Amino acid sequence: MLDALTTALGVERNVLAADGQIAHAWANLPRLLDRIPAEHRNETLARMCVAVASGLFDSAINYAWNAAIVELRQKVRRFGMAVTSQITGKQFEEAALLDMKDAELLQLCLKLNLISEDGFFLLDQCRAIRNNFSAAHPSMGVLDEDELLSFLSRVARHALANERNLRGVDIPAFLTALKLNRFTPDQLEAWKLRILETFDAQREMLFGTLHGMYCDPASGEEARVNALAVCSSLCAIMTPNAHSTLVDRHQDYVAKGEVDRHTASQQFFERLGLLGLLGEAEVHLLITRAAQSLMSVHQDFSNFYNEPPFAERLLGLTSQNRVPVSAQHVFVEALATAATGNQYGTANAAYPHYLSMIKSLSPAEVLILLELPLRQTLLANRLRSHASCRDRFKAWVRLIDPASVPTQAKPEYAKWIV
Repeated sequence: MLDALTTALGVERNVLAADGQIAHAWANLPRLLDRIPAEHRNETLARMCVAVASGLFDSAINYAWNAAIVELRQKVRRFGMAVTSQITGKQFEEAALLDMKDAELLQLCLKLNLISEDGFFLLDQCRAIRNNFSAAHPSMGVLDEDELLSFLSRVARHALANERNLRGVDIPAFLTALKLNRFTPDQLEAWKLRILETFDAQREMLFGTLHGMYCDPASGEEARVNALAVCSSLCAIMTPNAHSTLVDRHQDYVAKGEVDRHTASQQFFERLGLLGLLGEAEVHLLITRAAQSLMSVHQDFSNFYNEPPFAERLLGLTSQNRVPVSAQHVFVEALATAATGNQYGTANAAYPHYLSMIKSLSPAEVLILLELPLRQTLLANRLRSHASCRDRFKAWVRLIDPASVPTQAKPEYAKWIV
């Protein structure tokens, strides 16, 4: 048929691909088409197949690229036009999408994470090939069957078969929901899934927004609780960039002297178990304040009833972070004093917290513990004055693993375990 056609037109047969080239491309075409979901195998791809069979490789390239552009536009629509406007910072409607140049569309899809960086690089090469070697424009040259197959493979893999159909989060709607009512478990799960479905850059931005809402003194209690709940449910997937964003915002509060926001930010990191990101100085301050608060409430009236939450908070701080050397003495003294109690007893409800902390003491902290009875401390006075306090302190010391006792403290350790 091609021989007859070229003869009738009076042109050489080699203006079209040779029979062997067509046969090679045609034989490999089914494998490429299998990569493309059935819903994308439309009339444009059918025309592409006819072009391949006819040896019109330049036309096949154009049809394949058109199919890719149509699908990339669909990905943007599925992502959400309103959310795209929020991300780009300017009004984005259907007309704007249709008016975009191919290069701009690829850039947008990369920004929205609808295509990967590898996909963007390879599709951008395909765009250049389509512009210079297809029937869309006067061609610079002719592609052979292998180059055609490579082009089709890239388009099929990164545009047509790539099902990265992420959905962006409608930020105004999300913020409105946060402020309206406390989330039910179903609401929390629904928003969690929406955030998981969006792209990394928007997810990191949302974490920063939630942190800011939690730290804002003007935020209502419902909004703060919801913001913390969302972040807690997604804490495990926070990227290093997300951590960096949160720390940067925290340091901004420090630099600006915004005490209320800085304090709230510390609580935010504490609740998420991320205090280690703030540096040793911040951890020192939080642990020493918590230890001082425990000592204060321990010496107050009704301490047996009031101690447990303070002991629990100190346990939470020290279990998620290594206690800085500068804070160890204050921490151990508060722990040992409260755990030993006074002549009337101890706070029974706080016992599990004290038990966990004492069993986790480092060798340096064990040394401080065993030296406390030798110093002018409240604990030392109680140990000298009350047998019940000595008995309880002995019981705590016996819980310490002998392997954790430093050499210089072994004589004192031996006195208490007999």
